[in-house]
Amino acid sequence: MPPRGSTKRRRGRGRATEAAAAAAAAADALLSLPPEVLDDILIRVGILDAVRTSALSRAWRRRWEELSSLDLCFSLSGDDEGARKGLGAVDGVLLRCPGRVQRFCADLDNTYAGRIHDWLRVISGRGVEILSLTFGDGFPALPSSVFSCGRITSLSLSGCSIPPLPPGFLGFPELRTLVLTTVRLHDSGEYQLEQIIATSPLLENLQLGDVLFSGGHVKNWVIWAPNLRHLMICSDNNDGWVLKELASLCSAEIAFSDFVLHGDFVKFLSGLVQVSELVLAPFNIPSNVEMLEILLCTFHNLKSLTLLMHFCKQPPIMLALCLLKSAPNLEKLRIEIFDEKEQIFEANGEFLNALWTDGMCANLQVVQMIGITWRPNEMSFIELILSKARLLHTLSISHGEQIVMSNEDALNELLRYKRASAEAQVIFKGKAEKYY
Repeated sequence: MPPRGSTKRRRGRGRATEAAAAAAAAADALLSLPPEVLDDILIRVGILDAVRTSALSRAWRRRWEELSSLDLCFSLSGDDEGARKGLGAVDGVLLRCPGRVQRFCADLDNTYAGRIHDWLRVISGRGVEILSLTFGDGFPALPSSVFSCGRITSLSLSGCSIPPLPPGFLGFPELRTLVLTTVRLHDSGEYQLEQIIATSPLLENLQLGDVLFSGGHVKNWVIWAPNLRHLMICSDNNDGWVLKELASLCSAEIAFSDFVLHGDFVKFLSGLVQVSELVLAPFNIPSNVEMLEILLCTFHNLKSLTLLMHFCKQPPIMLALCLLKSAPNLEKLRIEIFDEKEQIFEANGEFLNALWTDGMCANLQVVQMIGITWRPNEMSFIELILSKARLLHTLSISHGEQIVMSNEDALNELLRYKRASAEAQVIFKGKAEKYY
């Protein structure tokens, strides 16, 4: 009789052999699918798993090399060793698989940042459509070969220095999305950016987050994009934007710091009058800034307005009221409150009512106030909305980290406020989750 242990090992090996045979049979059955279906499956599982199919059987050993197009996406978030191995294998993949590169997305640390020049030269010739590159520290220079990607539809760059445009640059004729986050441009880079946007006639989505311009004072430059539908700008400074003929613009997100100090602010807002959705984050408006009581433009299409603000100083309150006066068809108002240490200006009911005009909030139906602290100015604003908005049906409230009175006392006070709409409901949602 053989030893009992050896019998178990033979049985285990037998089961493993049967499982491997079954897997190989299933894999070979997949090969009977039409090539375009099989390509779609391998593209969906990702390039790393597509290469691993080489181990299934002899018939699969080189199947991934026949892919008609490649999606190469490698994110280095956390300790993703798979992404690092994938970046290390890019040269081999591009050499063995001659198919079109549809997408190339990568987080590039110092190890691989130097390889991007050669990769761009290859994938630009392979008709890359979606390109997303995030670099590490130090603003490494982006190779000028990026401007040869003539078929690109989406370009996202972060953490790099963008080189000057090459002579004879004809633009990105198929570009629809341009995202620049924490990038640096050379001297007169504002005009370079103006040219990139102007020579992208199909551009629909433009996002500029903390774009840094070298040199001295930034000159005015034009954002002209007749098909632009969404605009996002985030900056601490007035970076000279001039909005021109954005007839297709539907939504905008604008976060600024000291731009409100400049006289161009009102003119800048007038370039957004066609939007139906607007998000404004006016950070750090000094107390001594004199805000207009009314804007010289009307947002006739605006249906949804989000404000990231506080009620502790006069300027942000005045700005909020100016926007409400200028948006006669507004239906939804969302206010996300970031807390200041103390309320230094009193905006009581008498002050707010003096600024109220006929037609304000005539179509307002939904109000959300997130991160409230129950300070007097916030309470006065809620009372104003409840007493004036005749079509209001929902007022949703959640509080922030620090509150100056108990929720019970605050809600009891709210219940005593008069309501212009018989259908208005006050919904308290407790503590707000992180929202900005």
